[in-house]
Amino acid sequence: MSRTERIDLRVSEEDKKALQAIAELKGTTVSNFVLSSALKAANEELCDRTLFKLTTTQWTDFQEKLNAPVSPKPRLKRLLGEAGVFD
Repeated sequence: MSRTERIDLRVSEEDKKALQAIAELKGTTVSNFVLSSALKAANEELCDRTLFKLTTTQWTDFQEKLNAPVSPKPRLKRLLGEAGVFD
């Protein structure tokens, strides 16, 4: 994939030195290190907000599990019956 877009950012001298040091240790450029780190962080943040595609069978199984009767949870019932921190 060709890189045609730019992102510019300003950093302190200290931050730049830290980025240069880790990039050198990893055997890459500052640009590649910053890009890969930013993309990793973006993907982690987007993880919970991603569209999940399911086959018809997977969707049916998912709906069955959602619609299944709830199993008793005595510990949860007991916990919810206790006074809360702000009560």
